[in-house]
Amino acid sequence: MSDEESNLGAVPTHDQARRQIARYGLDADPQAVLVAVRLMAAGAQLDRASEVHFSRFGLSTGRYRLLTDLEDSDGEKAPSQLAKSLGVSRATITGLVNGLEREGLVARRASVEDGRGAVVVLTARGAQRLRDMAADHFARLQELVGGLAVDERGLFLDLLERITQRIGALTAE
Repeated sequence: MSDEESNLGAVPTHDQARRQIARYGLDADPQAVLVAVRLMAAGAQLDRASEVHFSRFGLSTGRYRLLTDLEDSDGEKAPSQLAKSLGVSRATITGLVNGLEREGLVARRASVEDGRGAVVVLTARGAQRLRDMAADHFARLQELVGGLAVDERGLFLDLLERITQRIGALTAE
């Protein structure tokens, strides 16, 4: 049994959610709590699996996302724009770019629009890394959701969108 399979038992059951809610005397829907807790557990498992997956290609999930964001932006973008589109801090972008730059996958150069600023540029080597990994990467992504029918994938995308629009419920003050 893999680590992922053994961790499936660690997420609560409907009965466990119901008992926990009752223990605290709360008026909460056990099914709603169960869906949220299992989604969080699945997200953690997916994060771990993603890191293993991208390490096959000498990348991390963050480095891969930065490379593809550059590729989707005609090969260059300001660090502040990268931070915004990836939903991370400027410091995180600096760390990712430093590592990718050491490997020759990106480069920094002065901005054409603003000579004071810099942009991050996808190098030919970085673009080649993405091409080299594409077939395996996309085959594995397809396999990940291979148990879902086309209509189920559409529904799943809709449900994910609706849930991600409400993530602020966890972070609100």
